[in-house]
Amino acid sequence: MAQAVPAPPPDPSKKRVKVYELRNNDWVDRGTGFCTATYVFNDSLRKDEARVVVQSEEEPERNLLETKICKDDGFQKQQDTLIVWTEMSTNIDMALSFQEADGCAMIWKFVNSVQQQLSEINGPEDAFSDEINAADTYSVTLPPPALGNLPDINAQMQHCNLSPQGRDALGRYIINEDYIRKLIPLVELAEDLEDLPSLHRLCNIMKTMILLNDTTIIEHAVTDDVVLGVVGALEYDPDFPSHKANHRHWLGREGRYKEVVRIEDEQIRKKIHHTYRLQYLKDVVLARILDDPTFSVLNSLIFYYQVEIVQHLQTNAVFLKELFGIFGPQETDQERKKEAVLFIQQCCAVSKQLQQPARQQLYNNFLGHGLLSVINFALHHSDVGVRVGATDVLVSMIDHDPQMIRQTIFRQINEKQTPLTDSLIDLLLVEADLGVKAQIADAIKVLLDPGSQNGPLDSLAKSGGDFSRLRPQADPQQELFLSNFYEASAKKLFQPLVDLKDRETMDFSVHQVSLFIYLIEILCFFIRQHQHRSKYFVLAESLGQRIAQLLSSREKYLKLTAMKFFRNLVGLQDEFYNSQLMQDHLFKPILDIVIETMPRDNLLNSACLELFEYIKKEGNRVIISHLVENYRDILKDITYVETFKTFIDRYDQTQGFTTLSEAVHFMDDDEETPKRSDAGRGTRWESGIKDLDAAEEQYFNTSDDDEDEEPIKSSTSINGASPISKPLVDYGSDEENENNDAGIVRSDSKTPESSDSKDTAEDLVLTPTSSAPTPPERLSEKRRREEDEEDELGKLSANKRRSSTSSNSSVGSITNNFLKRKKSLNGRDGTGPAKTNKIAISLSPAIKTGGEGNANGENDN
Repeated sequence: MAQAVPAPPPDPSKKRVKVYELRNNDWVDRGTGFCTATYVFNDSLRKDEARVVVQSEEEPERNLLETKICKDDGFQKQQDTLIVWTEMSTNIDMALSFQEADGCAMIWKFVNSVQQQLSEINGPEDAFSDEINAADTYSVTLPPPALGNLPDINAQMQHCNLSPQGRDALGRYIINEDYIRKLIPLVELAEDLEDLPSLHRLCNIMKTMILLNDTTIIEHAVTDDVVLGVVGALEYDPDFPSHKANHRHWLGREGRYKEVVRIEDEQIRKKIHHTYRLQYLKDVVLARILDDPTFSVLNSLIFYYQVEIVQHLQTNAVFLKELFGIFGPQETDQERKKEAVLFIQQCCAVSKQLQQPARQQLYNNFLGHGLLSVINFALHHSDVGVRVGATDVLVSMIDHDPQMIRQTIFRQINEKQTPLTDSLIDLLLVEADLGVKAQIADAIKVLLDPGSQNGPLDSLAKSGGDFSRLRPQADPQQELFLSNFYEASAKKLFQPLVDLKDRETMDFSVHQVSLFIYLIEILCFFIRQHQHRSKYFVLAESLGQRIAQLLSSREKYLKLTAMKFFRNLVGLQDEFYNSQLMQDHLFKPILDIVIETMPRDNLLNSACLELFEYIKKEGNRVIISHLVENYRDILKDITYVETFKTFIDRYDQTQGFTTLSEAVHFMDDDEETPKRSDAGRGTRWESGIKDLDAAEEQYFNTSDDDEDEEPIKSSTSINGASPISKPLVDYGSDEENENNDAGIVRSDSKTPESSDSKDTAEDLVLTPTSSAPTPPERLSEKRRREEDEEDELGKLSANKRRSSTSSNSSVGSITNNFLKRKKSLNGRDGTGPAKTNKIAISLSPAIKTGGEGNANGENDN
């Protein structure tokens, strides 16, 4: 017998603990004592053994615990003061709860070091022998299956289920003795005898065997000869004694298995049946009691079976040919076509779990055999289930590889076939099922998304129109695809919105409201992604005015969707859309909603206020001027928020145009939030400036000598509160072209001199830009030049360097530009008079080219 001879422990101090033992799923307190981890000499083995000893606090001569530390005894440290393990000799779970975390850490350090030493000495072979020995020491023998033995069988299974060794031993016994097959006859016998207690015990026994988490047992339970007996026992759940399930009715009906095309391989057919039964067990029979390990085992078995089934089917050319041949003209059975669509839907659903190469191969095989024609057929089917199946298949393929579907559609276009997008549009316009409608709308957006090739453009679109021109060049095939779409398909898609033009009342059915919502969401997506194509489509079809009509409908969620559209337009900060909003007076219905909902603080009112708050935050002077000039009385009536009062105050302070100090301020802010320059094309001057102020009149009335003598003084004076406006972005590389476009007229040798011309600056005639707008032909030429990517990058980098300078130097460059331009008008060398022809100069481009005064002074000659 072993006698405790303590060896010098790592730490001689004792730690106060409580000893717990697990009995019937409850932790029982065995007492409080002092714990030490030490080596004890074993007389029989003649060697020291590492042990954990707990000496009773009340009876110091009695040990509450003395356990040997083995390599694989499951010692675990939980939290900071708890150590748990399983006694190898009794298979009882034990726990030590320490009073202090330091004591727990010291004991755990000793236990961990001993186990590491044992692992290094014994190695992996010894671990295998320990497992064999543990299996030999724990054996299970159950009573013979009989109704009278069911209580003992259930009790023994519950006892074995308490420990991992018992579960393993029980699983081996059930498999070796084929115990499930022996229990099945008892189900029918108990039903004949109407022995409900025995049926309840059989249900518990079947649950225990399945929840052992043994793959072999679960696979055996779904085989043909035992599955009905297993689910028959599970129909009598003791938790619902007055209820009987009908699992055998569902699994026993052969009619539920529909074989669209005959599968010759018998093993594959068995796996299909087993997969269905496993899914039924997981989702119906055991759904309430499944634990995580068993749930994982069931999912793994289902996954492996499905992969094997799909791999077999996709490599079977004869099977695929017969499957897709069902949709040929020779097949007249519509029910068989419906079942074929649902079969393809199931294959695509299973393929989501496959690896990418296998999934790609499956879709390629399906497309090669005519999958798109199947989708076209299913999308127009009268059964909503078939339409749902078609959209599921399409969405699965788009999620996997949208470019693959685009290439197929492009091939349809080249072959003069109806493209898939047209079929989707036709279905979207008439579909009543909201789920199908949502999937179709998402599919259209993904198929027409150029960002899936070139990367997302949302961040560039938010930065402003100029940066959006820098997006990578689209694939020519994709461009042709989009061009074809906007020529015909887009008009068909948005025709319901266009038809609102002559409609007087805005009362719609639920189907119409849902359709308008999806159309507006698609249009919002297009204006963010399709750039110039969507711009001119929105303009040509007057979609902004049509959507504004929806703001007078009764459905608030439809109004909110319309507000979402206008918020997207304003958020793009694009001159084109801003001008359309102002030209068509589309802010008026939004202001009407603010007035209408002013007493109520609801979501619709908040959405409208957020739009105007965004305009105020971004400081869009053009829109603010438009609002104040056209709707001042309405803005004055909205007093419960400060936004509209701020519009009026800002407009009155600037008299409709931006001061020089504000222009410089916004130029400095341009690095952080770049926006499309409004002054670049004269729109800001068109919107507000009426007359020149005194400072500008004084400048143009000064002589050249004064300018040569006091350039610094002139710069200083302009640095004050001058009303000269500077654009937000300087387009330096296009300076000369912009001057030509803006209408700078120079005299040449062939122009006759005027008799009343004077050699002074009074010969300058200033014409506002609004009286002579830039010809659209030259604007289009300029835009084509701006689309050159290298030139754009050069301009942006130059603008970056110019915007990083101080505001004083920027204003000085403006003044310098004026001085040199005036000298060039008087003569090449600045000394002699120039020809006395009258010159018309536009103020906007003169200010716009202020950053390159030296260059202009030379080129203007």
